[in-house]
Amino acid sequence: MPVRRLDPILVDRIAAGEVVERPASAVKELIENALDAGARRIEVVLQEGGRRLIRVVDDGEGMTPDDLALAVDRHATSKLPDGDLSNIATLGFRGEALPSIGSVARLDITTRRAGADHASHLRVDFGQKAAVAPIAGAQGTKVEVGDLFLATPARLKFLKTDRSEAQAVADVVKRLAMAHPRVRFALSGDNLSGFDYVDCGAGDEGRLARIAQVLGQDFSPNALSVNAEREGFRLNGFAGLPTFHRANALAQYLYVNGRPVRDKVLSGAVRAAYMDYLPSDRHPALALFLTCDPHFVDVNVHPAKAEVRFRDPGLVRGLIIGALKQALSEAMHRASTTGGARTIETMARNWQRPAPQNAQWDWRSSPAAPSSGFGEAAQASFVSDVAPPQADMRAHDVMPQAEALDAPLGAARAQVHDTYIIAQTRDGVVIVDQHAAHERLVYEKLKKQREEKGIARQMLLIPAIVDMDEGDVDRLLAHAGELEKSGLSVESFGPGAVAVREVPAILAKADPQRLVRDVADTLAEHGSATSLAKGLDHVLATMACHHSVRAGRRLNGEEMNALLREMEATPGSGQCNHGRPTYVELKLADVEKLFGRR
Repeated sequence: MPVRRLDPILVDRIAAGEVVERPASAVKELIENALDAGARRIEVVLQEGGRRLIRVVDDGEGMTPDDLALAVDRHATSKLPDGDLSNIATLGFRGEALPSIGSVARLDITTRRAGADHASHLRVDFGQKAAVAPIAGAQGTKVEVGDLFLATPARLKFLKTDRSEAQAVADVVKRLAMAHPRVRFALSGDNLSGFDYVDCGAGDEGRLARIAQVLGQDFSPNALSVNAEREGFRLNGFAGLPTFHRANALAQYLYVNGRPVRDKVLSGAVRAAYMDYLPSDRHPALALFLTCDPHFVDVNVHPAKAEVRFRDPGLVRGLIIGALKQALSEAMHRASTTGGARTIETMARNWQRPAPQNAQWDWRSSPAAPSSGFGEAAQASFVSDVAPPQADMRAHDVMPQAEALDAPLGAARAQVHDTYIIAQTRDGVVIVDQHAAHERLVYEKLKKQREEKGIARQMLLIPAIVDMDEGDVDRLLAHAGELEKSGLSVESFGPGAVAVREVPAILAKADPQRLVRDVADTLAEHGSATSLAKGLDHVLATMACHHSVRAGRRLNGEEMNALLREMEATPGSGQCNHGRPTYVELKLADVEKLFGRR
């Protein structure tokens, strides 16, 4: 079969597939053009998920009739004045968006330049370009895309449901809106919940307000400011507390020079920074903005500009990890505010749940029944099967001092079920999980010792012999040098056994056999699949669990208050080593609402 040149319109339709994969791709290109034109208001309207109609209206600078005629020609652009592909300072640059869309849809453009007598209109019908004609219109540009992919049934067939396509468009608009808090964004149409993000103003306050518009108002009180700079790269934005996490990474918004990207270097750095605070199946919520000289990053490696390539990826990774870790460390004991809100909601929901009809009422299931955790001692004449009180009131022996009440975690007032510490603050109540909190404190102490001068070790009077699977023995011996730096000294003791000669001094009272078996399990789970540093951190976390104040251990008032003060002074103590909150704070106003006092 002889070689021949394809029809130009067919060539355009093939090339369009690189840029316009679905309605969301077209919306992204059109909004970027509007932003590059200096728009301060952008409105997007959809019909049938975008396949029937996409309308994008902006109040940008508009185009002249001559510019409009060129804008729909392939490889025509106003965004590369010097032709230098390494110096791209705009969001759009490839010069392919409008002609690509016009080749697979009905494209109508109405635009008016500031000061012009009238607007101009141009239509492109599936690659067939009409002449530019005068028309009435306001300043700015209105682009309408109709019957997308009607001329390419194969691509139309692979579109998802109207609702799925509409949600993909909403995600694109939100990501672009996040980076431009001074621009008003509105989205409406069928198969979606529209929104109207007003101008949020300039500076960090405006940026945080826009992020909260997208991620929800709960984000602001649980956000940490991130600011760092290194060798020409600047990073700023906001990151959520570790306890403000999600089941997926959809709440992570990453930008390079204002461009939303999904980059492995950036997302990998985020995972590494939160590695010490979150389990592997949970993800933080954040919005980070990286700016640099355009020559330091290549944004032309993907047709849809969704990926970038850095000249020095190691520098970028180190900047992000360092900045996030510093922000998390400075957060100290803070935990997300949503824990208390969820607790109040759960209590209110349970208390307000109606009793089943035609059922025999039992006072013990009533919301008004005395609580076994807080109730007074049972009287002799009372029902015999009532459980005795399980609140240790020894903290009440001494009235709380004013400075303790003013402390972030308050003054200890009781221990409930030998597991939870109840503390009183000036404006609420704090409930602390004593085991989870102390586990984190010990872990941070071990890490600090390792970094500063090595973990102090204590020799056992009689070495502990631990029998275990030969695979576990091999793993322990293979990491013996690193384990010794972590304070645990193990040696071979024949086939299927190891001898434990030293343990970390802070774990002197721990069971060495159980400790070593747990460390072996940790190495089996993390040692081969992750970096050595991460594996050793998991080893330290395992060791910390062995020394923690266990659930069921009674504490007196001084011990409880000491734990609270140490939590306030320890970075990361707002969550345990498994990413769960170590305490929940209930505001007095919310508690009073439960009882109708407000």
